[in-house]
Amino acid sequence: MGTPSPYCTIGPFFPTQFADDCGDLTQFEGETARGQHIFLTGRVVEDGKVPVGNAILEIWQADANGIFRNPLDPRCLEADPAFFGWGRARTDAQGQYRFRTVMPGSYGDRRPHINMMVLAIGLTRRLVTTVFFADSRGDVQDPVLSCVPEAPRRRLVEVSDGSLDATGVAGYRFDIVLRGENETPFFVD
Repeated sequence: MGTPSPYCTIGPFFPTQFADDCGDLTQFEGETARGQHIFLTGRVVEDGKVPVGNAILEIWQADANGIFRNPLDPRCLEADPAFFGWGRARTDAQGQYRFRTVMPGSYGDRRPHINMMVLAIGLTRRLVTTVFFADSRGDVQDPVLSCVPEAPRRRLVEVSDGSLDATGVAGYRFDIVLRGENETPFFVD
């Protein structure tokens, strides 16, 4: 019988440069992405609203037309060449993060959404969640969102914070709670 392996957690081993210049998805190879540019901001906190600093968040999403820049998307050749579709940000000491991206388009029976992954100290695996947006076709009943029980489902929908920056880019807020009564729903990947 072997010795049990030690309990290991993720981070905080991320070098500062790990997330530098990765939070703006609207610029790629000198070109500007098409569609409505937005800011997605929020805080990563534990139970009791304790901020989680030095967490890494990665997002991936479809472009403004609902096309993923990935060969698994049958329409990938039509994807916006100026939109990479992936970004990374780090939380500051107050647990705050910020991405500049485009409002994702809907596709099929899916409403607009951004997939998000969280790595932070104290976690033993990455956490994956999804930020859902209102759909211009009405409030589409997304099959993934519908799998989440009604009470926690509202925690997966962004909140327009009503802000605009100097260039008129709209702000949306999505806070992530890692544990506790209001924990963000996470998906098994």
